[in-house]
Amino acid sequence: MSPGYNRPLYLLPFDHRQSYVTGMFDFKPPLTAGQLAAVADSKQVIYEGFRQALGTGVPAPCAALLVDEQFGTGILRDARSNGYVTALATEKSGSDEFEFEYGPAFAEHIEAFAPTFAKVLVRFNPEDGTALNRRQTVRLKQLSDYCRAAGPLFMFELLVPATKGQMERVRADKDAYDLRIRPALMLQAIHSLQDAGVEPDVWKVEGLDRREDCERIVEIARRDGRRKVGCIVLGRGADEKKVARWLTTAASVQGFIGFAVGRTTFWDAVADYVAKKATRKDAEFRIAQRYSEWAAIFERARLSRASAA
Repeated sequence: MSPGYNRPLYLLPFDHRQSYVTGMFDFKPPLTAGQLAAVADSKQVIYEGFRQALGTGVPAPCAALLVDEQFGTGILRDARSNGYVTALATEKSGSDEFEFEYGPAFAEHIEAFAPTFAKVLVRFNPEDGTALNRRQTVRLKQLSDYCRAAGPLFMFELLVPATKGQMERVRADKDAYDLRIRPALMLQAIHSLQDAGVEPDVWKVEGLDRREDCERIVEIARRDGRRKVGCIVLGRGADEKKVARWLTTAASVQGFIGFAVGRTTFWDAVADYVAKKATRKDAEFRIAQRYSEWAAIFERARLSRASAA
């Protein structure tokens, strides 16, 4: 069966762990029982914002959430019981090299929650770390093969961090790297991983400023009979204007089926809740509003594309 998922997918990701615990709470591991409960409670706030948005602005069939097992066990179980599309993080948080969060037992942990998607985040620059990329690819094929055989769909979050040499080529200008160098590296990475037998149903990719780059990503993701594979654009913690631009550009291209915007959706609201500057209800409302805003932006651009076709 060829890979693929081509229905609209408006994903709220809040599977952040190490960066979330340290950045939001300033906690240092190992966490106490009280600290673990505080982190889990804050993720419940995000989940309630997600649920609220389903009634106010996000079409329920398009809505999806991504959370981790460590702090989101109850959320994953409740979401499944309500029939929501779910994605479960499988990678070890905070590691530059992809490793399974639960090592050889990764399959058991996926099966315990039966998510719609098993999701992996990988930093993969095709011009850097040949041995590193080979090691990662072996594990990624293991996960890909498992998903093909066992049933959960496979979501691949591809990050392409710049090498020192690449940054020197653009004089340390991150925006120039994103515009002039990263798109071609993304294409190389996807092609290389596919050739190695890594077959995601959905590619979750960093935002692109040019429509033609989005078109090339879809073309490579769907090459050689992979006609149903979908692409979604992630927010990368960028400011609201940049996220809106990335969503609008991606939605104008057939094959980009949605988005995954996390920190720009929930961070400020949760930070105010944690600092007791906002009530729980206010934080949930703000998250719902922001999530709905992304859905509206993507829907407008998608419908505009469809009407122009």
